[in-house]
Amino acid sequence: ALKGGSRFQVSAALKEGRVTPTELCQRCLSLIKSTKFLNAYITVAEETALKQAEESEKRYGRGQPLGVLDGIPVAVKDNFNTAGIETTCASNMLKGYISPYNATVVQKLLDQGAVLLGKTNLDEFAMGSGSTDGVFGPVRNPWSYSRQYKEKSVPKSHSEDEESNWVITGGSSGGSAAAVSSFTCFAALGSDTGGSTRNPAAHCGVVGLKPTYGLISRHGLIPLVNSMDVPGILTRCVDDAAVVLGTLAGHDPKDSTTIQDNFKPFELPNLTDVSKLSIGIPKEYHAPGLSSEILSLWSKAADLFKNAGAKVIEVSLPHTRYSIVCYHVLCTAEVASNMARFDGLEYGHRSDMNKSTESMYAATRREGFNDVVRGRILSGNYFLLKQNYENYFVKAQKVRRLIANDFVKVFGSGVDILLTPTTLSDAVPYMEFIKEDNRTRSAQDDILTQAANMAGLPAISVPTGLSERGLPVGLQFIGQSFQEKQLLTVAKWFEKQVKFPMIELEVKRHNHGAFQHQKSASLS
Repeated sequence: ALKGGSRFQVSAALKEGRVTPTELCQRCLSLIKSTKFLNAYITVAEETALKQAEESEKRYGRGQPLGVLDGIPVAVKDNFNTAGIETTCASNMLKGYISPYNATVVQKLLDQGAVLLGKTNLDEFAMGSGSTDGVFGPVRNPWSYSRQYKEKSVPKSHSEDEESNWVITGGSSGGSAAAVSSFTCFAALGSDTGGSTRNPAAHCGVVGLKPTYGLISRHGLIPLVNSMDVPGILTRCVDDAAVVLGTLAGHDPKDSTTIQDNFKPFELPNLTDVSKLSIGIPKEYHAPGLSSEILSLWSKAADLFKNAGAKVIEVSLPHTRYSIVCYHVLCTAEVASNMARFDGLEYGHRSDMNKSTESMYAATRREGFNDVVRGRILSGNYFLLKQNYENYFVKAQKVRRLIANDFVKVFGSGVDILLTPTTLSDAVPYMEFIKEDNRTRSAQDDILTQAANMAGLPAISVPTGLSERGLPVGLQFIGQSFQEKQLLTVAKWFEKQVKFPMIELEVKRHNHGAFQHQKSASLS
């Protein structure tokens, strides 16, 4: 249960006393140290985690655990505020920033007795699709060090195998995906604005859930695009994603965009009959650049549903081809607005430049933000200029409505769930990934995922199989608004059918000096 087990198996072991929360926590902390070369964590809260585990142990001793997550080690992406633990967004702008409060989702996990191991790595301010652009260096995909990948890849030399053959995690929640994939925690929080939870989930062979917009509170999530950001959930199986969702979902008075109704946690049924299901295959998702391997897996998955008795039909989402351009305009416009708060006055980095207030602002932002963030701020402010506002921002909002209406029409026609690829290909080697700039890469990598964010719909990436290179490939299910139970039930059925193999991680001593930045922290 400790090595590769699900949250459910470990919860059972904790209840039966076969393992204590402290032993479980120590095991995970030990794995974090031995997989440090992956660069999955920015901060490891060892002292705090052990204290939380001790408290959990006392509750189990009294027979009064707080819930199903009591004693379960979790990790949180470093763009969620955590009281007493540094929150950096992988940026020089927030290095050293310690929030006075917890994000609502973090507090809900702690209230259920979860053990917070630390904060995970990401692209700076979650702007990217590779987890390669943060100030703490890129995250390495655990599958780069798996037996499955090593057997299929033929390096020219040992040094090339070690240094240039490793593949990216995807992003921007790559640290959280790598943390779950490498067994250092049982669940992790990511954020999902255009696919930032589902993309790395697909590349790292884990489950990545983006809930309906408004189902989970964004309070304490440092915003990227307010109208699309959703806290995401990364786990090793669909059942675990449902349990974490049940803990996090519901109204939050601190976030006016959350649903008003009470959310009732649900247990996923074991679906045996799919004959009443209607699965839609959007033809527009056969996008340029889609690899033949993923196309083949997508077809096989559709056949799997068909052979089991489900109705599988091709559907059209005609405005999909405009969605990535529309997303870029809206994303950068909101980024420009959100990033204005980082001025060097209230919190975060402040430049020593003291000629004038304006020069201090400019120097602070130049020193604090990387090229990617500054580029998006410039683009967004251009789109928001008085003379451009109608032609870009307003027009993009109108197109966004058309994209959302496409989904409404398809679901209104009787389709229950949409089945699409999550990514265009399996994970690419880091050296190949950085040949193209962040904007080009993000436009390519978000193409299959961002439409669900534009429409506010729930979507989940489920690991489906291994590519010819021995790397994970995931497929995406998109559901109807607030129909998470149906979406996750179908995803669970599919997960059982495909029987995705467990990673066979070969952990040796990897001493990559450039990435030895991991910090420890405590809440005291």
